[in-house]
Amino acid sequence: MNLTRALGSVGGLTLASRVLALVRDTLQASYVGAGFASDAFFVAFRLPNMFRALFAEGAFNAAFIPLFNRKVAEGGGTAAGVDFAERALAVLFPVLVVFTAIMIAAAYPITWGLSGGFERQQPSASQFAFAVTLSRITIPYLLLISLVSLLGGILNSLDRFWVNAAAPILLNVAMVSALVFFHGDDAYETARVQAISVTAGGALQLAWLWWACRRAGVSLRLRLPRLDDDVKRLLKLIVPAATGAGAAQINLAVSTALAGGLLSAGSISAIYYADRLNQLPLGMIGIGLGTILLPVVSRLLAEGREAEAMETQNRGIELALFLTLPATAAFVFAAEPIVRGLFQHGQFDAADTARAALALSAFSIGLPSYVLVKVLTPGFYARADTRTPVRLALWSVAINLVGNLILIPTLGRYGIGQMGPPLATALASTVNVVSLYVVLARRGHLTLDPAVRRKVPRLALAAAMMGGTLLLIAPPIMPYLTGTLVVRAAALAVLVGAGVAVYGLACVATGAFRPGDLRALLSRKKAS
Repeated sequence: MNLTRALGSVGGLTLASRVLALVRDTLQASYVGAGFASDAFFVAFRLPNMFRALFAEGAFNAAFIPLFNRKVAEGGGTAAGVDFAERALAVLFPVLVVFTAIMIAAAYPITWGLSGGFERQQPSASQFAFAVTLSRITIPYLLLISLVSLLGGILNSLDRFWVNAAAPILLNVAMVSALVFFHGDDAYETARVQAISVTAGGALQLAWLWWACRRAGVSLRLRLPRLDDDVKRLLKLIVPAATGAGAAQINLAVSTALAGGLLSAGSISAIYYADRLNQLPLGMIGIGLGTILLPVVSRLLAEGREAEAMETQNRGIELALFLTLPATAAFVFAAEPIVRGLFQHGQFDAADTARAALALSAFSIGLPSYVLVKVLTPGFYARADTRTPVRLALWSVAINLVGNLILIPTLGRYGIGQMGPPLATALASTVNVVSLYVVLARRGHLTLDPAVRRKVPRLALAAAMMGGTLLLIAPPIMPYLTGTLVVRAAALAVLVGAGVAVYGLACVATGAFRPGDLRALLSRKKAS
């Protein structure tokens, strides 16, 4: 398989989704601001976001795809894989219905847990009831995205990556449409509209993937549930896979709860906006690579081609760092101009920009780790090992919790407590990715080849050169970042364009990534 071209397809669609999400967040900042109403919505949105990451980008991919591919490879063809999918759906659907009903009934304690009770904000009873209502509105998305994940896993196994990658665009279309056409004068009213649009977007995603499966010749029937050996194996793999693949989301949920309990109003929103920017490169690169690598590596291993599987992961690491390190440098050295140009208008003021920019700089320190986790975990999942990643993920969750408890009050003394959760999350993710690599290396499943070892320090130097340039050119650009939409867009384009140009030249100057290397990646064909 051509890894770069596949990433271009998936990453391009994911980027389109993330850009729409950025439009959504810009409108959200303008219409809702960064007060309690926005905090309440982001708490309600945290659970759907977490399930999307755990299942759509984690558990179903990790557990379902290797089993589906094994059924196909054993000689039954696609029909055998579809039969397994139907048996899995028959058991999972009623479980998901009951689970969703329980979650709706338990919305009050769930909201309290995800927000830390908004203790520092001391909301009125009606305000907290509003937050609980938003959670109840968004919880049905959990059922919808789980079904989307199953259908998406089938399509990924059939190498129809682009169809699944396009699905999140529909969620963002629904949310942007709600903000543009149905926003109210009151921030609380607009937040309620946004919550409704989340569940509506989930329904659109499910309809899209169901139609795409039928177009691919896959039509799932709903059978009577039966716990056979294959389904038991799937269920046994899903829970640890969800925890292992979703460590970053679990850490974000912990950070959100502690921020709600220990920091002032608007802190959750500042952390959310910073995370959304951080998600741009993570979505395009990390999730895209993870989506592609798992079916490719699992197929190579099923065919006994161990060396090719390892070489594929090495190229994934190389590509991930080439694309991620400049984004890290940009968010560290130019966080404030980026946040100002995108969000500072309407109800989002300069103080909100300062808080979100500090959180973004802290988040971005861990950006390479967030991406590399997506590249390394397929090495476990493709071998049907979901337990090792979960053990390592639990360590990272513990580190994140301790880091939050130390960093929030410590940095809070200096008025920058909102940096505590992102820094703790970055530290936890870094420990997680190092642990994943060490275990894979000890088992002989992954060894960094000479090309990766040569390029990594050079890529880091090129990114640092780009970051220094952004630091120098940002001050004269800053006044234009609060102008009209056209002026802000032009100023951001100059900033981003300068950064890209410097990074490209620096890569050539340091020998980090020569034009010949890029041509080789574009033309390399890996057997699949």
